[in-house]
Amino acid sequence: MAKAKTNYTCSDCGAISNKWMGQCTSCNQWNTMVETVADAAPGNNRYSNPQHMSLAQTAPVLSLDDIDAIDVPRFGTGIEEFDRVLGGGMVAGGVVLIGGDPGIGKSTLLLQALANMSHHKRVLYVSGEESGAQIALRAKRLLIDAKELKLQAEIQLEKILATLHDLKPEVVVIDSIQTVYSDALSSAPGSVAQVRECAAQLTRAAKQTGVTIILVGHVTKEGALAGPRVLEHIVDTVLYFEGDAHSSFRLVRAIKNRFGAVNELGVFAMTEKGLKGVSNPSALFLSQHDNQVPGSCVMVTQEGTRPLLVEIQALVDTSHLPNARRLSVGLEQNRLAMLLAVAHRHAGIAAFDQDVFINAVGGVKITEPAADLAVLLAINSSMRNKPLPRGLVVFGEVGLAGEIRPAPRGQERLREAAKLGFTLAMIPKSNLPKQPIEGIKVIAVERIDEAFNKLRDHE
Repeated sequence: MAKAKTNYTCSDCGAISNKWMGQCTSCNQWNTMVETVADAAPGNNRYSNPQHMSLAQTAPVLSLDDIDAIDVPRFGTGIEEFDRVLGGGMVAGGVVLIGGDPGIGKSTLLLQALANMSHHKRVLYVSGEESGAQIALRAKRLLIDAKELKLQAEIQLEKILATLHDLKPEVVVIDSIQTVYSDALSSAPGSVAQVRECAAQLTRAAKQTGVTIILVGHVTKEGALAGPRVLEHIVDTVLYFEGDAHSSFRLVRAIKNRFGAVNELGVFAMTEKGLKGVSNPSALFLSQHDNQVPGSCVMVTQEGTRPLLVEIQALVDTSHLPNARRLSVGLEQNRLAMLLAVAHRHAGIAAFDQDVFINAVGGVKITEPAADLAVLLAINSSMRNKPLPRGLVVFGEVGLAGEIRPAPRGQERLREAAKLGFTLAMIPKSNLPKQPIEGIKVIAVERIDEAFNKLRDHE
């Protein structure tokens, strides 16, 4: 028997090579070349291979002015926080990829959403990881009314596409894309070629028939979606589940959305009856202290269109090691080292012999630089062992020259803080509102040393 011809495919970008290399020549990533079985095209014409077919039907060439720009109609999932992350709801013909750690709640959330939509839409749940009995048991445990919800336990792509053709559902969940395989390829399910081809075939079916497809994806140890990076380019929307599996709170974040804003955040609480949306997520990220404590500072971060109040905690202690430790949870660690250097150079606060620990309460990850000022004020409060004034909220980016730069949507942040009862705000001078906001006093600062001096005046 002749040996099957193999090649090597990059798991990040999908580039193909006839020999193994330590570094991919296309994306320059190391140790991403995976051996796969080369599949011959069914004909001499390379465009007759299904892998090279267009994802959408061929359309005539038109002038951009001749195309009617109409809003895409949406339909809700029955879960308000899920609709927020999706940009207002599902879109007919859209393909959504949702990834997260095992056991974090992906299947539970989608089962709840499908059950809600089954009352006015034809829905189908395709499970490749669990049997029908397991899903029925979960629905019974969550007290879900699933009388109209159709279920299929199948992993072969051709049979799934035949079911879509026969039943003509409007919303389909594929759980998960790594378990689906196609007979046209000889590689194993979950391989780069299988994941890429199955996702492309399902996306093609969604665009041609108008069915909305939700793909569940596995994640790697680093937290990225498993499989080729091209998977994220094929789909319309990419969502990530975040949060500790041992905690009751879950965050769903939009990384890519062709039909809405990115970086939207949905906050859920895991209960005995499934995932429930949290109407006031700021309460999750604020610790309840009877008295003001040193090293604690509340900031307003912007997640998409939603302002969130998050408590930043700092602990500064004398180091007993040759190199002082810098540990940051929920914020970028390299930025912490930069902020400590700025504080030393422009405010005279030296922490070279101190261990510095930073934590964002509630497990939220803050990526925007508007947290800089809150981090420095929390560090200064911990070093001096004096709490910050009661009712203080802070935001602002700190530059290397010691200046405090403005943050986007400053007035929305101030209104959210005032609504939650905060009475004092320290913000960049460029974010100073033209009209005062009722209930909150604003301290506008331009430099980091000025911020420290003005806070001492309010102690």
